[in-house]
Amino acid sequence: MAPLPDGFSYAEWNATYNALSFGIAAMGSATIFFWLQLPNVSKSYRTALTITGIVTSIATYHYVRIFNSWSETFKVVSKDGGDYKVQLTGAPFNDGYRYVDWLLTVPLLLIELILVMKLPQQETVSLSWKLGLASALMVALGYPGEIQEDLAVRWFWWCLSMIPFCYVVFTLAVGLAESTSKQPSPAAASLVSAARYLTVLSWCTYPFVYMVKSVGLAGPAATMYEQVGYSIADVMAKAVFGLLIWSIASEKSAVEESGKLLPIAVV
Repeated sequence: MAPLPDGFSYAEWNATYNALSFGIAAMGSATIFFWLQLPNVSKSYRTALTITGIVTSIATYHYVRIFNSWSETFKVVSKDGGDYKVQLTGAPFNDGYRYVDWLLTVPLLLIELILVMKLPQQETVSLSWKLGLASALMVALGYPGEIQEDLAVRWFWWCLSMIPFCYVVFTLAVGLAESTSKQPSPAAASLVSAARYLTVLSWCTYPFVYMVKSVGLAGPAATMYEQVGYSIADVMAKAVFGLLIWSIASEKSAVEESGKLLPIAVV
């Protein structure tokens, strides 16, 4: 855990403070919504929706910890009604919570998408293992570079983490295209496509945010952009993605329920 740079402006501190607060609110409210919706989907999709809620509940916990750590790292004061001054307290800012969160939730995000697609069992198990392990490896390889100030070291670990990253993104964008076309209704297929491409889009923000400190930005501004960028990407990849998982489960439940209704015979 490298010490934070001194010299944060109130605007930079406040932007990060509000982004972390937004993360708590988005993840927490999404968790409540997903679990309340469990009785409204068919039994075969409840596992996927349960995992969706687990993902956002884990994220809520970690965002609370990151928020508290950020608040404890600074002292914000106003003297004689003047502008707010931001001072470091000397307490460490523990951003490692993010990587613990990703290590737990990123594989689950992919598994919930596979489950809600309701693929053949063998394909479901195979994809869950492959994508889950690849995504966990991606996070594990990214962390050593994240905590380094040496640009060459950061780029080295970035390149390594991009190998499993590209495999997962390719599988989502191309490998699941045929399975998507086999969904039970055009609406379900459209929602699955949206979930796949939202995952790809939101995930693509992480490598660029990771590179913030590798392209000339430094000091408080780099830290602020990094924290705000990661927070926005997390909300998109978990809370918004979870809403698409719920929409898919609801649509497919409705299709399956309507298929069970037999037409009344006319005598």
